[in-house]
Amino acid sequence: MSEKRKVCAVIGVGPGNGAALARRFAADGYAVALMARSTKNTLALAEELVDARSFACDVGDAASVASAFAAVRAEMGEVDVVVFNAGSGVFGALDDVSAADFEASWRVNSLGLFLVAKEVTPAMKAAGEGAIIVIGATASRRGTARTTAFAPAKAAQRSLCEALARQLGPDGVHVALIILDGVVDLPRTREVMKDKSDDFFIKPSGVADLASMLVRQDKSAWTFEAEARPFGETW
Repeated sequence: MSEKRKVCAVIGVGPGNGAALARRFAADGYAVALMARSTKNTLALAEELVDARSFACDVGDAASVASAFAAVRAEMGEVDVVVFNAGSGVFGALDDVSAADFEASWRVNSLGLFLVAKEVTPAMKAAGEGAIIVIGATASRRGTARTTAFAPAKAAQRSLCEALARQLGPDGVHVALIILDGVVDLPRTREVMKDKSDDFFIKPSGVADLASMLVRQDKSAWTFEAEARPFGETW
């Protein structure tokens, strides 16, 4: 009888980082729970990968998160690794965004991570091992005129990551944050930035490689915060 695969839950699976993360962890030997608000894009990916399943999960809604993870546990077992890639937000200056936009951005980026952590950490702590890798952004460190709603949400996410890392590290759970500094290579970003070369963009496969490395780190030399930017990016 073959050994049961460890389970990696990728939260926020779309055509960019989410899909690349799912493929990378599947290649690393994990059974992958593909989680997104809709299963429209994840069903086909689940068929492509070995031992992957698709689950609908709205991370901004506590009931949806609880239901989705109950289904994951029932069908796949306890989650060993989480990659939290949900990170949408409305961009605009103060006059352009509403209170609802502000709250929605916080719900996805910060509350969503909180709710997911609540679901997975009891089993990780009991096992004495596990990992939560969060895909963040430079907006967590500074606000600009057009990140009135996004930057506060990402800053809250980063602070939550730091709190979780300090609490859960002694229990053997590695919490790490990947700060993306640049534009992710997606069909929509290519369409908007047609004049940019390949070297301008962050490759989702590169982000996935970094996430995989963080999960495999020796606990004597854990990284909390890692930055990912194209080599030509100004910083």
